[in-house]
Amino acid sequence: MTKTLLLHSCCAPCSSHVLSLLTPDYNIIDYYYNPNITEKAEYEKRTEELRRFISEFPHENPIEFVEGKYEPEVYFEAVKGHEKDPERGERCAICFRLRLYEAAKKAKELNADLFATTLTISPQKDAKLLNLIGEEAAEKYGVEYLSSDFKKKDGYKHSIELSREYNLYRQDYCGCVFSKRDK
Repeated sequence: MTKTLLLHSCCAPCSSHVLSLLTPDYNIIDYYYNPNITEKAEYEKRTEELRRFISEFPHENPIEFVEGKYEPEVYFEAVKGHEKDPERGERCAICFRLRLYEAAKKAKELNADLFATTLTISPQKDAKLLNLIGEEAAEKYGVEYLSSDFKKKDGYKHSIELSREYNLYRQDYCGCVFSKRDK
């Protein structure tokens, strides 16, 4: 029987390679939960682009799209006092924790066998830190975490190729106002 994996997705470009890698082995629940994206229009653009990619991308096993709540106020409350932190600093760790804990909670709620995140595909993100947080969240919610570093073995390069092939909107910042400010 094919296991179900809840995949926390940040955007279509990052999801592209990860989905191509995982869909042969798993039924996917693609969970879009990103309260860090603080401009509503940007959030909606990324949501629709991910929906479009999933509908156009051929996959061996099912991919179900689940959109989490859009709640930037939760993000701002979580990172309060860290507005001046540099990229890859404590603010980012807080953001990762917020999203991965919510993904683990949703995986448990939807009876997924395990969960993972597309965030490890980014050369700008610390995969070791993300995996540590993913394991913490897995322990808290009693659901297995798929440790990963999706950028390896040319994963990031493949995501760029798929982005071109599917004409995906490729943003140049992670989504929060702070990364946009610092880009």
